[in-house]
Amino acid sequence: MTATPHTIFDPNLDLELRREVDVSPHLVWRAWTEPELLKQWFTPVPWKTTDCELDLWPGGKFRTVMQGPEGQVHDSTGCVLAVVPQKLLVFTDALGPGYRPTGSAFMSASVEITPTATGTLYVARAFHKDEAAKAQHEAMGFHQGWGTAFEQLVALVRGL
Repeated sequence: MTATPHTIFDPNLDLELRREVDVSPHLVWRAWTEPELLKQWFTPVPWKTTDCELDLWPGGKFRTVMQGPEGQVHDSTGCVLAVVPQKLLVFTDALGPGYRPTGSAFMSASVEITPTATGTLYVARAFHKDEAAKAQHEAMGFHQGWGTAFEQLVALVRGL
């Protein structure tokens, strides 16, 4: 297990995307925390994020609506668990706003943003309840999907 001040990564249960990029931590944070920016990169093309609501405080709403190329819609409402401005965002679909249980948990996630000499170290983690849920997420294309979305985030913030 690898621990950070905020999360514990268990390779048996969790997935991680780690990238170092030459964009400022401030811009990466904005892309994650400003709904109008998040909608522009959050889902890998040809999917798109059509709506986003984000309340940046513990217990706040984290809602996204994703639409597929054939009209599929995935509406997910979760809960923000932790916010350290410019550094850490933790959220889950196990709870809704106000920490209300949803009964349909798939994962919790964290995004850690650390300044480097040339830009940002970005670490996104998806935490799962068991090995089967991790395997399901991995089979759904976690690494490719989250990696593509992050590349879209980087392209977006380079234009800001």
